[in-house]
Amino acid sequence: MRTEEAIRLVTAARTDADLFGTQEPARRYRELVGALHPDRLGAADPLVRAAAADALVTVTTRWRTPAPMYAGDVADLHDHGDGRLLKVARHPGDNDLMAREARALRRIAEHGDARHLAYVPRLVDSYPARDPSTGVQRQVNELVTVPGLHSLDDVRRAYPDGLDPRDAAWMWRRLLVALGLAHRAGVVHGAVLPRHVLIEPDAHGVVLVDWCFSAEPGGLVPALVPGHEDWYPPEVAAKRQCGPGTDIAMAARCMTWLMGDRAPRELRAFADGCRGTALATRPDDAWRLLRELDEVLHRLYGPRTFRPFTLNP
Repeated sequence: MRTEEAIRLVTAARTDADLFGTQEPARRYRELVGALHPDRLGAADPLVRAAAADALVTVTTRWRTPAPMYAGDVADLHDHGDGRLLKVARHPGDNDLMAREARALRRIAEHGDARHLAYVPRLVDSYPARDPSTGVQRQVNELVTVPGLHSLDDVRRAYPDGLDPRDAAWMWRRLLVALGLAHRAGVVHGAVLPRHVLIEPDAHGVVLVDWCFSAEPGGLVPALVPGHEDWYPPEVAAKRQCGPGTDIAMAARCMTWLMGDRAPRELRAFADGCRGTALATRPDDAWRLLRELDEVLHRLYGPRTFRPFTLNP
């Protein structure tokens, strides 16, 4: 949709149905925001820019976001239909974290290995939405991922006495693939917690979500998830530089927590090697670490075989 066309449509609309249509209102909303947003106007005439700004306020004010289906750390997720989720910042002060997620997912999509992109959500778009009742503007990230996912928190609840290490093995392996994908693209996740590691039980899939706390290697993780402060390695709370080893340490913590007392000595030693106090003492290559994990698993259990997994033991 061209900017002039969007301005005419907004000016002429008398009802929300006129403005957004009745068949695919969310799609029309995205088209209007894309056509009217100042960052996308280029060298437009000043009068056009002014009209577009007024029209954008009208669009974002009158848009009604669907009711949330899930509450995340900094945002609510809404079912958008067709496998899409609208992730809306709960507080405008967290718009910067939503922008971090959008930048991280774009970077991974552009620079990551296409064979492994299913290990992270796909960013469809990122745009502002104005709350019609308060006028507050919140950032929205529109995401796509596979259905039927469950967090490691769900797994732990299903197996409170500890998960069989042979089942934890495939989750750990795939989590390292997700980290290897991101790290090679120049992104540190910054919050590898059980709630952010989602699995698909039947197909043994893993998706690493919530990239709002991401950073570049050598940067700072912007915040800690409240209630999970003790999950982070020392450099995060101390506001020191992060790196791939930050994520690797948190992933190892997730897996030992998941297995509990069922973790064999060899896997505990492997995890301990990932969680050195100083970042420089930890592994920093998730792909190489995956090969080393495979060697440990082979010594413990022999050749890799598929084990059906269920959350209803």
